[in-house]
Amino acid sequence: MSRYTRLFVLVCAFGVAALPTLVLADTRERLADAAEVVRDLLSIPDRGIPADLFAKADCVIVVPSMKKAAFGVGGEYGRGFAACRAGGGWSAPAGIRIEGGSFGFQIGGSATDVVMLVMNRKGMEKLLSSKFTLGGDASVAAGPIGRSAEAKTDALMTAEILGYSRSRGIYAGVSLEGSTLREDANANDAMFGRKVSNREVLGGSVKAPDSAAGFLAVLAKR
Repeated sequence: MSRYTRLFVLVCAFGVAALPTLVLADTRERLADAAEVVRDLLSIPDRGIPADLFAKADCVIVVPSMKKAAFGVGGEYGRGFAACRAGGGWSAPAGIRIEGGSFGFQIGGSATDVVMLVMNRKGMEKLLSSKFTLGGDASVAAGPIGRSAEAKTDALMTAEILGYSRSRGIYAGVSLEGSTLREDANANDAMFGRKVSNREVLGGSVKAPDSAAGFLAVLAKR
């Protein structure tokens, strides 16, 4: 084996060995970002998520910096976390991936923070599955913004999931129909150090890792 071949093998081996550490660091950073998104969306009384709606939600899904890029054909992709109420508090966060697509004349790109409130048990059951589609498997509607959610439409009364977004500092409701949510196994492996399913995590049977303390603290304040 030549010297260059040995060097290549060593570099590859180092990269493989370092991969779990890099994934864990990335997951911790996204958890911190997710906590900041929730804090911001709930801290502005007139333009944030209504407190009474958040108090009624069974679960919350947070996707910081969801990417959307388009040149004729658009698409969305993001990684975030979900947590559900369990045992008088919140479950450990479970990794979530969101993927979607859109077609039409679009040029440009953006990064949008997304928060979804799962409003009933039926919606929670969809979240506990390994994969589901918003607007197909689970009904979704743009959530109301402001101090109170008293002025609800029929869609808000029956929707299993309510969506919110923030882009360039502007808060709005968003439906996200057609997007697919699935487990983020890599994030779960990094957080918990073993294979666990979202059903286990969101059901409250898995202890939250230390890296999730900040995210869960923000949820607990609400």
